[in-house]
Amino acid sequence: MPIGEAVENDERAEVIAYHRGDMHAAIDTLLADIRHLRRQLTLAEGAMSRGMARGWRPAYDQG
Repeated sequence: MPIGEAVENDERAEVIAYHRGDMHAAIDTLLADIRHLRRQLTLAEGAMSRGMARGWRPAYDQG
C-alpha cells in the first residue's frame, strides 16, 4: 500500500480479529509498532549524512 493511503476497514478488522476482539491489546500493539518505527527513524537519521537528505529530519506530529 502506498504511503499516505487511508486505512481500510478490512485492515482494522484484521487487527481486531488478530487480538481476538481485545481492543486494548490491539491499540497496545499498534503503539508498540509506532515506538519501534520512531526508533528506526532515529537510527536511520543518525546513519545518513546531512547531504544525503539535504537536512531533512522526520517530523513527529504531536496531535
